[in-house]
Amino acid sequence: MSVIAILGTMDSKGLEHDFVAKLIRARGHETLIIDLGTGGEPQVPVDIDRFTVAAFSELDLQSLISKKDRGECVVAMSKAAPLFVADLVTQQKIDGIISLGGGGGTALGTAVMRALPIGFPKVMVSTLASGNTAHYLGTKDIVMIPSIVDVAGLNRISKKIFSRAAGAISGMVEQEYAETSAKPLIVASMFGNTTECINIASKVLEAAGYEVLVFHATGMGGKTMEGLIESGMVEGVLDLTTTEWADEITGATLSAGPTRMDAMSIAKVPAVIAPGCVDMANFGEEQTVPEIYAGRTFYIHNPQVTLMRTNMEENKQLGEIIAKKANANTAPTVIMLPKKAISIISAEGQAFYDQKADQALFDSIKNHSSVEVIEIDEKINSEIFAQASAHKLLELIKINKEQHHG
Repeated sequence: MSVIAILGTMDSKGLEHDFVAKLIRARGHETLIIDLGTGGEPQVPVDIDRFTVAAFSELDLQSLISKKDRGECVVAMSKAAPLFVADLVTQQKIDGIISLGGGGGTALGTAVMRALPIGFPKVMVSTLASGNTAHYLGTKDIVMIPSIVDVAGLNRISKKIFSRAAGAISGMVEQEYAETSAKPLIVASMFGNTTECINIASKVLEAAGYEVLVFHATGMGGKTMEGLIESGMVEGVLDLTTTEWADEITGATLSAGPTRMDAMSIAKVPAVIAPGCVDMANFGEEQTVPEIYAGRTFYIHNPQVTLMRTNMEENKQLGEIIAKKANANTAPTVIMLPKKAISIISAEGQAFYDQKADQALFDSIKNHSSVEVIEIDEKINSEIFAQASAHKLLELIKINKEQHHG
């Protein structure tokens, strides 16, 4: 029988959480009601009170409550609760988690869920689920369900939404999946403009006995890939699409932050790197492009996405960043340069073709790199370049194993 944690502020949302708990128990599961409220007394009986949660991380919750500063209490509990619940998961005391909330409840609930493993069932019913949820989800697989009405009482709308949420978390814990594959993992970065390259390379790697996990280089995709690399589960990195750095230096929309490409060095994982799609920075609709970029070369990818061609100065900076990130990795690392095109639209005759900008990128990489740089007179999506990149990664993985086990 599965145990599902019902997490929330039971002083203000206790009746709503209790309604969900009863529905889950009716499905044949046990519940563990965890109170994170820092206001009045809980409205319903709880299994684990707020002081027990706080004490796990030696937080003096009573002193905080006496200050009557709700914001300070929420911040403190959002640091303490993840540690407590993560320990429950480690001890296999719970099999899933659900929470309901407004602004504070969503911040608390998702802070806890972000601390839990990928694949562990997580459902958050929230008043904020229809907006930008990136900072609530982080890189984890949290299912957010819009509450439609406020999480403030039980009515014909909220009961319907809460019922569906209870069914969702119940179904998630009921659907078990046992991984039978023992194949080692390789991660790869991909964008629409490098899809063909990664598809070809993946076939080579899979034929060699590896499972390839592909991440879309959209900012959050890069962050998620970095997190998996840092976890130590990965044996090789095929980072051929480093485009998120173009967004980072231009202030565009798909940045993965300044730590992108750091995880390989932290985990000491062999890597093959290429400046795939760094010819483009991603903005929203055409009118959202900052005025400082007036007069630049643009490509309308679709009505919601406007691509801006990176220039020579930006490419010099990008080359230096890519080289220095590669240099920091003590595991075998190689940079591959597709000299004829770093994306589909940077090829000769295409919208972003700019030989001088590309050459500035390639020269900067070579000038700042202390790792091997291999230049191939091909487009990034050519079969020759894709296969060469995959075979090089296999070679680096073999070298790494020999260094550690030889």
